[in-house]
Amino acid sequence: MPVTIVCLILKPIRQQKSAPRIAGFKIWLDHARALVSAKSPTGAALKYIAKYWDGLILFLTDGRIEMDSNAVERTVRPIALNRKNALFAGHDAGAQNWAMLASLIETCKLNEIEPHSYLTGVLTAIVNGHKQKRIDQLLPWNFKA
Repeated sequence: MPVTIVCLILKPIRQQKSAPRIAGFKIWLDHARALVSAKSPTGAALKYIAKYWDGLILFLTDGRIEMDSNAVERTVRPIALNRKNALFAGHDAGAQNWAMLASLIETCKLNEIEPHSYLTGVLTAIVNGHKQKRIDQLLPWNFKA
């Protein structure tokens, strides 16, 4: 289904089902902020929610925006898990190199590019004199094999 149709379908449903809950949450948030010290950890968390309230409720008026970040978190999880491997790299320089390569490989996966062919293509382009001022062409999301 095209995105515009999905947006048109989701907006009224969100207005009907989610907007009343969000309104109730806003009332609770304002009440809780009045009861808790702003300097406490709970107060700081409530202040954070209030600070980003406009972004939090944006999904109510824009059907393209997901109600939660689960899809993004599932996509990023392999990158976060991979960072732990850098702890066993031997020293700081090794860990930095590991992190850089892991980041490149995971970025390739996120952009549906096969990492081995990407790295081969980039190294070949560099050896063949690819201009440094055009380095953006070699980034995974811009890369053309």
